[in-house]
Amino acid sequence: MHTDRYPTGYDGRMTELEKGPQGLRRGRGARERILNASQQLFRDQGINSTGIDQLCAVAEVSKRTLYQHFSGKDELIAEHLRRFDPDILPEVFDRTDLTPRERLLAAFEVHAPLCPFIAAAVEIPDPGHPARLHARDYKRAFAARLADTAREAGATDPEQLGEQLALLLDGASVRSRVLDSDTLATAAAIAAVLVANAIPKAAAPAGAMRVARGQGNDKGPLAGASQV
Repeated sequence: MHTDRYPTGYDGRMTELEKGPQGLRRGRGARERILNASQQLFRDQGINSTGIDQLCAVAEVSKRTLYQHFSGKDELIAEHLRRFDPDILPEVFDRTDLTPRERLLAAFEVHAPLCPFIAAAVEIPDPGHPARLHARDYKRAFAARLADTAREAGATDPEQLGEQLALLLDGASVRSRVLDSDTLATAAAIAAVLVANAIPKAAAPAGAMRVARGQGNDKGPLAGASQV
């Protein structure tokens, strides 16, 4: 995959295109604008479909400015991923108003487009690419955080439950993209069953099982389990 690691023919002299649109903003804040532009473009149209010229136009910087901040597109992709969710879903795992069991299920309430780490892994074939390495590290850290929460909830095998829930979330993210529909409700129902089976009832805080019960609509073991 060509990712502009080595900008072809760039000798430091700026063409009119490289200077960017009128009203080009220079100086402080350029790095943030480049990263914000990459976040928008990579999400909306993909990594491989986004070129350096378009990134510069959206960020309102010249190519020279971009290469002052990043050695090339590869480094920009990796930094884009490093800045995405660095604390690993703190809006779920750091909540103090939920029990550990409820936090495990709350992870399935976060609705987002295709996971950028999955998207990067699909678009970048080189397993040694810095973005692929960071995506791998993030996915392992995410599963570990789920496992830590499962351990806190009293799961008999927290590592296994963490890996199961991580796999379920990733699968739901991909399936939602392929089908262009939201599959998280189904994933949440499955997660509720996995959690119920993995955590002994004696270890579950009082009232925690309410997320796995329906509200007067008993249609089977998964009925109402998506209400997390």
